[in-house]
Amino acid sequence: MKLKALIVLVSLGFGLMSFAGEPVVNHTPQDDGSKYGKDSATCVMNLSLYREFYKQWKNSKYKNSAINDAFLSWREVYKSCPRASENIYVDGIKMLKHQIKMSKDDVEKNAYIDTMLMVYDARIQYFPIKHKKQQSQVGALLGRKGVDLYKQRPTAYVQAYEILKRSLDLEKENAAGPVCVYYFRASAKMAQKGDADTANVVDDYDMIMDIVDANVKKYTLASNTKKTQEWENIKGNIENTFEPFANCIDLVRIYQKKFDQSPNDVDLMKKITKILEKKKCHDSPLYFEAVVALHHADASPESAYLIGKMMINQERFKEAIPYMEEATKMEDLDKADDAFIYLAKTFRALDRLPESRKYALKAIELNPGWGEPYAFIGDLYAMSATKCGDNDLTKKVAYWVAVDMYRKAMQVDPAMKNDMNKKIQTYNVHFPPTELLFFYGLNEGDTYTVKCWINRDTKIRAAK
Repeated sequence: MKLKALIVLVSLGFGLMSFAGEPVVNHTPQDDGSKYGKDSATCVMNLSLYREFYKQWKNSKYKNSAINDAFLSWREVYKSCPRASENIYVDGIKMLKHQIKMSKDDVEKNAYIDTMLMVYDARIQYFPIKHKKQQSQVGALLGRKGVDLYKQRPTAYVQAYEILKRSLDLEKENAAGPVCVYYFRASAKMAQKGDADTANVVDDYDMIMDIVDANVKKYTLASNTKKTQEWENIKGNIENTFEPFANCIDLVRIYQKKFDQSPNDVDLMKKITKILEKKKCHDSPLYFEAVVALHHADASPESAYLIGKMMINQERFKEAIPYMEEATKMEDLDKADDAFIYLAKTFRALDRLPESRKYALKAIELNPGWGEPYAFIGDLYAMSATKCGDNDLTKKVAYWVAVDMYRKAMQVDPAMKNDMNKKIQTYNVHFPPTELLFFYGLNEGDTYTVKCWINRDTKIRAAK
């Protein structure tokens, strides 16, 4: 049976192997520039036959033997009229993947893999433009080719890497998720096998995560939950692959050398600060050097943000304020929102609570659906409770407004529900007891103004 199968394969002339193991020359389609080739009647007949047999195979859920007849007719179409239909290549790849899966030995399997790669190249040659959109599909096809090569022949990771890199260069942020995943897997394997330096993996990670983050943001803004989750999963996959290369010691070692060689390279400074920021390598002297150098070379709200964060981490709160104020002007609204919260935390550390609340409220103004600023203000109120009172009652009333803020936080951001409920339970017991309310002539449910710097109205409640 195996011998019979090999005889059929060799007869196809598709770059398969002869019995002696010598390679057979790849078959080049006979292309005269016309859709149906020199013998249009024969082409149309074979096209019809292969499609009919392919349909039977597909209807059997790709299980019956109709693939054999489909493959024979398909081969004739491919040979004599490669421009007849783009489906030649779509269906051809499907059949070849099946044959690869069913192969009984490595010689047969590798022959089919070589044929698969050749079919991808032919599709790129004859159908480089996506018909419906009239746009180039070369990058997308190279991506599929590279992914299939990596999957079917893992030892060819260097070749797969090069193909996938060409795809990414063409597609950029439009690249398919699997292309990003397998490109980075190939990059990591090259480093593991000694075919590339670890620095190459870090650079590839930096590049690929720009694409991934752009897609996560795009689909999040479009409220496309399914696609957002898909790209989040891709991000997690890449992060897991990068983990062995992601420690601060190796990252600093790699980038310190580059920084020493090109201390005035602004693009390099941006890359260093971004990846060390992402991997939380804030304690590194390199991070400090790169952030400061970047701000001096190309001052921007983004570089001010990095310096401000660094100073906050070093508890240099007063020095951090002007940098974080500048950072609130960032075009990235998510980061600008973060800058407002960092300012709020800075003023809290300086015990300047009214100013702390002011910046938390600015964060809410910028993003009303973000729960953290509400929770932050609740914490400010809770920590002020005993300081804002001069008797048993007034030392407890600030807990009312604190709980109000926690409830608001989980209202706008349901993901915070568990954390906020814990805080509410903690502070409910600090409310004034019923007898204390009675002593001061207060009734539950009435409005009460919490004074001191807080100066907010709330509802009277007894401890639970």
